[in-house]
Amino acid sequence: MLSYAIVFLLIAIIAGVLGFGGIAGTATTIAKVLFLVFLVLFIVSLLRGRKA
Repeated sequence: MLSYAIVFLLIAIIAGVLGFGGIAGTATTIAKVLFLVFLVLFIVSLLRGRKA
């Protein structure tokens, strides 16, 4: 999940440098969502691991 977020972030940076604003904005949004999903899953797995 984190690797996908990093890939979309790199796509957003490259698209932004090349002047593709729409694609860069969309890729940035996808990267943010994937990173938030990663964080939530990471925290849940940490909490479940401690209780077991």
